[in-house]
Amino acid sequence: MGHSHTHMPSRRRLGVVLALTLTVMVVEAAVAWASGSLALLADAGHMLTDAAAIILALAAMTVARIEVGPGSRRTFGWARVEVIAAGVNAAGLLVLCGFIAWHAIGRLDEPADVEAGWTLAAAVVGLAANLVGMWLLNRDANESLNLRGAFLEVTADALGSVAVLVSSVVILTTGWHQADAIASLIIAAFVLPRALLLLREVADVLLEATPRHVDLDDLRAHILQTPGVVDVHDLHVWTIASALPAMTAHVVVSDEVTQLGQAHVVLERLRTCLAEHFDVEHSTFQIEGTGHADSEPHLHR
Repeated sequence: MGHSHTHMPSRRRLGVVLALTLTVMVVEAAVAWASGSLALLADAGHMLTDAAAIILALAAMTVARIEVGPGSRRTFGWARVEVIAAGVNAAGLLVLCGFIAWHAIGRLDEPADVEAGWTLAAAVVGLAANLVGMWLLNRDANESLNLRGAFLEVTADALGSVAVLVSSVVILTTGWHQADAIASLIIAAFVLPRALLLLREVADVLLEATPRHVDLDDLRAHILQTPGVVDVHDLHVWTIASALPAMTAHVVVSDEVTQLGQAHVVLERLRTCLAEHFDVEHSTFQIEGTGHADSEPHLHR
């Protein structure tokens, strides 16, 4: 796997974040039970989802590195497992949002008494742990959907800790206990768009949509500008897994390209262009002469 050299430090950082998350989750759940705070319970629930996301990310990164033999049916290996894991994480976040919102709305009319001093202390501890987690995951957030999902969840949870902290201060200073329910709804509002964004990215990968950073018209223009190329058709670009875009195309070459060595030069120009301008390292081209292109039906998906 081309990026395996980055996985060991990434796994260590994920392991540290997992330990912090589980510790703070237990603390917040215990304090939420003792204090009656729905907001703190929501934050603990989000941390549980964070922990599940990190566990899935660690498992997916391990499975994705399993080498496949030449006779394996999985010719791209297990790389797409991490995309499926990211989809599970996003679904869990959506369920959590619904749970928080349902109970918070009920508490707006009938607020519960909350021991705000305890929730304030727990929120400070949670915020500190989340900031450490964000710092650890920030450098890896763009490497894969799983790492990005874990980073977004820790970030949203940090905002959730801020919401709990503010609601605790409001309750301590004013006695207005509805602040706890409002903080719960704010936490749900933090989580929802991030879950939807992650789910959309997962859907794009599984539906083999063109990566957002690739402009097909621009890509087609670059191919046609390559010396020796006169036309291109059946152009497809998709994502196998995070940071692993792929492309296939039928390239029609000029009549001057008659030797294998000349075709090889055209191929190298095309691959270099794609790698440098579009960050597509895995490309497959079918070289065709002008007569072959005229006789072959063009299929477009």
